[in-house]
Amino acid sequence: MFEKLMATAVLPASDLDRAKTWWHDVLACDPVYDDMEGEALFYEIGGTIVMVYRTDYAGTAQNTAFNLMTDDLDRDMTALRTHGVVFEDYDLPGLKTVDGVADFGTERSAWFTDSEGNIFALGQFSAERMEQAMRMRQSSAGTA
Repeated sequence: MFEKLMATAVLPASDLDRAKTWWHDVLACDPVYDDMEGEALFYEIGGTIVMVYRTDYAGTAQNTAFNLMTDDLDRDMTALRTHGVVFEDYDLPGLKTVDGVADFGTERSAWFTDSEGNIFALGQFSAERMEQAMRMRQSSAGTA
């Protein structure tokens, strides 16, 4: 079972051209594959393949759709802000941001939306958790 399996993240887009421009301009990513029928684009970011597909339901989810882990939240927030990204502020039970950042002690996170209204999380995790995530990725790559 699953001898030849690959998992991908999936994000909706109501306008693929707009999404393609956003991915290029903001995340400096170009599609690794375009289905040529105008229905889906595939990107590689952080070792994950992301399929961005056309649908009228884009931007309707009110939850985090995609998570990015970084070793330097401040650096990456600054870089994203130079590309027009605005970070969300939340004041919810168990989650309060200050200048777009939620501080959880050894971990910090920030949220923003893409051109299609999908919510992205950008998190700086403890060194131990980052190392664990990198080991998990390398381990799974070795079994693929």
